[in-house]
Amino acid sequence: MARSRFRPDRGLSVRMGLTMVLLALLYVVLILAIGYFTNAIWLGILIGLGLLWAQWYFSDKLALSAMRAREVSPAEAPQLHAIVDRLCALANVPKPRVAIANTELPNAFAAGRSPDRAVLCATTGLMRRLDERELEAVLSHELSHVAHRDVTVMTIASVVGVLAGFMTRALFFGGMGRQRDSNAAAVALMAMAVAVVVYAVSFLLTRLLSRYRELAADRAGAILTGQPSVLAQALTKISGDMARIPARDLRAAEPYNAFFIVPALTGKMDLGALFASHPPLEKRLDQLAKISVELGRG
Repeated sequence: MARSRFRPDRGLSVRMGLTMVLLALLYVVLILAIGYFTNAIWLGILIGLGLLWAQWYFSDKLALSAMRAREVSPAEAPQLHAIVDRLCALANVPKPRVAIANTELPNAFAAGRSPDRAVLCATTGLMRRLDERELEAVLSHELSHVAHRDVTVMTIASVVGVLAGFMTRALFFGGMGRQRDSNAAAVALMAMAVAVVVYAVSFLLTRLLSRYRELAADRAGAILTGQPSVLAQALTKISGDMARIPARDLRAAEPYNAFFIVPALTGKMDLGALFASHPPLEKRLDQLAKISVELGRG
């Protein structure tokens, strides 16, 4: 098959490679900590590899289930399928499955362990708010995630944080509370400290990569369609309407922000907002404006 027409992004490739190397080192440290705490290194390896495989293999199903989305046929969503068909032909990439999430949250995401197993999902709230050109711009952004394989990288990267968080909770609520021997309690405390550090570092690494990948997808999608100003309109519209979504719906969607085109934020400034999964809207719009000038389109 011929190469994808999405422009290669060396900066994204280098960042993904570096992030995966660093996360692999953290993964080894975490597995050793699990094995040391349980006195069974094989158990740590099995738990770690099992979670890694499950997260990778079932990533598309997990994402769709979390958003209560379902795959739709061309007969059920002809406009959505027509847009995806057009973009795949333009980009020369395999067509992913298409899904719709029935929620007022205006958003879209891509998931899947590989381009051949990818799924593009748009919410009903997004489809109601955007016109066809704007929806095409958003889906082009999401399709670029699939083409550049950063969806796969982010899926695998999230496993380290999930495993570290699970270990921290297990040690805090289980292991440490049952330790009567001071030496055993000290070992449990050290293991929990390792898990906390691993979680914090993996969180920072994935957030840094996530912010860059969103800018990269904006750039690739805008160049593919040749309409950066339309993507800018869509991002502005989605971000503005996000404030009208009930806070409970935003809170429910926040764990999946790294995969959305625009994060679902309640507007509350907290520590999580300081390490956002997406760059500021202003930065994204500035980049799209520069691309418009480069392409000679206003």
